[in-house]
Amino acid sequence: MDRETPTAELLDTADTLAEAAPIVDARPCVYCGAPVEHGDHFCCHCGSEQPVTAEVAAEPPPPQKHFKCESCGAEVAVDPDQRSYTCAFCDSNYVVELSDKQTQRQPPEFVVGFSITREKAREHFRQWLCKDSWYRPSDLRLAKIEGKMVGVYLPFWSFSMLASSRWNASIGEYWYRTETYTVTRNGKTETRTRRVRETEWWPLSGNHHQYYSQYLVSGSTGLDQQSADRIKPFHLAALKRYDVRYLAGWVNEEYTVEPEEALTTCKAEFARREEQNTAAFLPGDTYRSLDVRTSFSHIQSDLILLPVYLLSYRYGDKLYQFVLNGQTGRATGNRPVSWRKIGAMIAVGVVAIAGIALLIALASGG
Repeated sequence: MDRETPTAELLDTADTLAEAAPIVDARPCVYCGAPVEHGDHFCCHCGSEQPVTAEVAAEPPPPQKHFKCESCGAEVAVDPDQRSYTCAFCDSNYVVELSDKQTQRQPPEFVVGFSITREKAREHFRQWLCKDSWYRPSDLRLAKIEGKMVGVYLPFWSFSMLASSRWNASIGEYWYRTETYTVTRNGKTETRTRRVRETEWWPLSGNHHQYYSQYLVSGSTGLDQQSADRIKPFHLAALKRYDVRYLAGWVNEEYTVEPEEALTTCKAEFARREEQNTAAFLPGDTYRSLDVRTSFSHIQSDLILLPVYLLSYRYGDKLYQFVLNGQTGRATGNRPVSWRKIGAMIAVGVVAIAGIALLIALASGG
């Protein structure tokens, strides 16, 4: 059994990212310097209203300075006038400047601008920090830790590919029979019938093809894939062709996850999806012993810079991290726990259970 889809039709979606229009007649924002397309009255980068009549001449992109954290390995590009850098991932000051020869990498192809201001990001953090506050340390909300929040353009690898699978499985179809049985009620025996479901099994094999795209793999060793998945989705309809002027006033990290490693991560995710989609495609009522063997072809990749706010803070002697999607406001991270409060809640629960048990025992004895 085959599910055939014309390859040309499948590959039409491969050009989705490539069709993102380049910046045409762009002028720098009068507030943050990011490109503003002709006719736009508001900057998609900082949200500031733009003058309608005055057109500001475009300036050449400024050079950038590169730093590498010796603690976690993150690499970032910053304003050339910035003389030092504290790592937004691990709060480390063990950072060294890199020369231009050391930073030779594939340039980004697309970028999505920040939609959330720094003040709004701090508000998101305060709300996130107070969530489930009943088992947090009492003084946690009083700590002035949001001052270290940094807006960073993080690199993500986006892959598109065609999955071709050969599958084998045991397919089951339900059928029903009528069964007679007896029951005894009040000393009388009654004969009854009931409908019993049976399953007939047979082996089957076939092919399955599907095109997959736009799974974002973190290109930063400072942001693991699990955390990256938690702050998704990013709305990629807002993609713009990369222009360094989008980065004005922001830090951007160089990718530290090589494309080969990111491709392995993406293939594992697409293989998982392909197995699920193949299972949904199978005939019959149920299946078992499904074996899906998948190969990938027509692989395309894009390097995208996406807006993320990072905050690394210490509570006591432990480091915590807060991560916020700079486009949608979706957040993740870790927070300290008050074991004293949790212990107290457990103690209250144990006492309550013991009290209920005692009441039940007294009632039974009575």
